[in-house]
Amino acid sequence: MSRLRIEALSTRIGAIPLKRPFITSRRRTESVTVVTVELRLAGGATGIGTAAETFAVTGESAASMAAALDGPIAAALTGAERSLTGHAEAIAASCASNTSAKAAAEIALHDAWARGLGVPLATALGGDPAAELRTDMTVSLQDPATMAADAVAAAEDGYRTLKIKLGGDWSADMDRLRAVNEAVPEASLRLDANQGWTVKDAIRAIRRIEDEGFPVELVEQPVHREDLHGLRQVTAAVMTPVMADEALTSPADALRLAGMRAADLFNIKLAKCGGIRQALAIADIAHAAGIPCMVGAMMEPRVSITAAAHLAAAHLAITLIDLDPAEWMAENGPAGGYTMHGSRMVLPSAPGLGFQAGRSSSGRNAPERDTERTTP
Repeated sequence: MSRLRIEALSTRIGAIPLKRPFITSRRRTESVTVVTVELRLAGGATGIGTAAETFAVTGESAASMAAALDGPIAAALTGAERSLTGHAEAIAASCASNTSAKAAAEIALHDAWARGLGVPLATALGGDPAAELRTDMTVSLQDPATMAADAVAAAEDGYRTLKIKLGGDWSADMDRLRAVNEAVPEASLRLDANQGWTVKDAIRAIRRIEDEGFPVELVEQPVHREDLHGLRQVTAAVMTPVMADEALTSPADALRLAGMRAADLFNIKLAKCGGIRQALAIADIAHAAGIPCMVGAMMEPRVSITAAAHLAAAHLAITLIDLDPAEWMAENGPAGGYTMHGSRMVLPSAPGLGFQAGRSSSGRNAPERDTERTTP
């Protein structure tokens, strides 16, 4: 399968409710609108990809993602015969921005490719689907008592590492952190300010965290994504590793951040960068620069999360994962994909992403179809 011919691409839109609200300093989410892509290669191999509506990060709506997929992306792919890399480049060049839509198409493409090869996607990418993958669980930004209770519940579910959403008033954030640490003193903590602090407040808060001895692994995106000099100031002023998230959307960003030494760690998300090929390029740059990476996600469904887990199992630079979003969702979608054992994610041995078309893993139907489109 050195060259792949794409015969058809179809999309559908649906909504998935969350088990509980997901709250950050930027947004509150109670349900997720998802665009699902199905792609068929000549020879019959099929692939599935998904993207979630995330205005606060990518600026895309479900309607805009579907329009990009049904329009320029489908036009670039349908009927064309190219190498896998050629198709990925065609997706990237098909339109400006639209990174979530591009990621959905790329995930479906890679799923179909690996299915055609008869191996898991991680194997096709040169990795090991049996790699140890342990995710954290996110604690939403709320009052200290509620966050402490949520942290206890996550620890009881087997999560050893918790991602704590902060990013309001820094002194109030310290109260939240103390409450969580007192409730689960054995847990390792990752803090995510979601761009919510000023440079001065970030430095003040992180130094206080260090002085009080909280078990913090890292602090993610403490300042605004466009303030790279401010991010570098924070990174240089504290001992705790600082991670770039919203500031990292492309390989060009990775080069810039690495050259500035603006962050100690990178958070790679498929929906931010536009897909697996771009994500691998970012990881390559990070590896060359000696910068460890995390693979994360927005509030995305199991298909997207499974694809991200396969990516994590396929690159040496990726040493951390933050892939709990699908565990927040009240519906599982198609059967297959990863399974959870406490905090450990286990990838399937089935080809591609490991999903079974047309079957629900929870006995419930996949997200309701508001619209469906097919491009022959």
